[in-house]
Order: sequence, then C-alpha cells, then structure tokens
Amino acid sequence: MENKELNQIKTILEDWIPKDASIAIAVKGRYIHYSAGIPNIHLSKGETVKEGSIAEMTFKKNCKVDALVDDSVFGVSYYGIGYPIHVKDEPGVLVVILPPSHFLKNEPLHLLTGKHEETWCPVPLEHISHIESLQKKTWFYAANKTYSAIHTLKNLETRLPNSFLRIHRSYIVHIPFIQCISRDFSSGLVIKLKDGTELPVSQTYVNHVRKRLEF
Repeated sequence: MENKELNQIKTILEDWIPKDASIAIAVKGRYIHYSAGIPNIHLSKGETVKEGSIAEMTFKKNCKVDALVDDSVFGVSYYGIGYPIHVKDEPGVLVVILPPSHFLKNEPLHLLTGKHEETWCPVPLEHISHIESLQKKTWFYAANKTYSAIHTLKNLETRLPNSFLRIHRSYIVHIPFIQCISRDFSSGLVIKLKDGTELPVSQTYVNHVRKRLEF
C-alpha cells in the first residue's frame, strides 16, 4: 500500500476517531501497516494475524466487527473496530484500535463477560455475588466459579445497577448475596455473603454503605 493511500485513509479516519488511536491494516492474513497510538499493541510489518484479534474476526466474518479484546492476545486489552477492505484487489482488513474505556464509558451493563480457565463466558448480573480487584486484574464470582474481566472497578461502579454496592477500593458487592453485616476486632464493618465469604468495608465507604443499606 502506497503512502498516498495510507494518508487518505488516515485523513478520513481523523474525522471520527481520536487522533492517538492505533491503526492496523492486514492483507491475506499478514499486517502490511501499523501506526502506533494508544493503546499500542506493538505490531510489526509482515506479522501474521493472531487468533482472537479483531483483524482475524473481520477476515472470518467479512463484515464490520467491533469488540473488546482481552490482554491474552497482545498483552494489552483494547477495543477494536475492524472493516473489510481491498488493497490492490486483495482482501484485507483495516482495524482501529482504541482503549477499552472508549467503548465502556457510558454503556449500562446487563451482564459481565469473564474468562474462566480458557473460555470466555457471558454471565448474567443476577448470578454474580461480588467483584474484586486483585493484582492489577478484575475478578468476579458466580456459581462457585471465578472469572477474570477486562473492566476496572471504577468503570463498573458507574455502569452496574443499584443492586451492586462499592464497599472498598478492591470490592463491589451484590446486595442480594449479603447474609449479614458485623463489626470486626477494630470496630470496622465486615460483610458476610451467603456462601460464607467475608469482605471488609473500608472506612472510606462506611457512611456510603450505611446510607445505602439504611442502618
């Protein structure tokens, strides 16, 4: 692909995507162009399209694809939009690569999709007991299974329904799963879930928890 063609594509894209977005173009299963932005998934010219990437999905479906991709593909999570194109009569794809927050900013959640072992599973919110931030990853718990998710607690807090309650910088609890609330040895609050899990309420959130649960 000549620089003139690339510049035309970039000019068109600048009208509707952030200027710092990454852009990738692949033809016949290999990348022929990559403009690094934020996030940077570090593609190289000639690199094979990876399974699970937006480019791979777009090649397979031969239609516009947009999806969140977790960090297992490129080591960083991203929101990608893929478009089928033709480059010198060869089938190709153009992928716009954006931070996950670009997609997640204001959309209300109806379920959480998480990774359990090697499988991604959409889980209805009503099945989730609590959500945890641990070791720079987000985990949620449902039906005795643990799932990893690409969301941050900060983002989830604004998108989950009122039945979910932030109780700590590391925890969001689903109110229907609460069995009782008690004090610990330091007079702080501890929430016990119906499965026996105990979660601390940090001092920052004590008044918020009391107000929401009216006690």
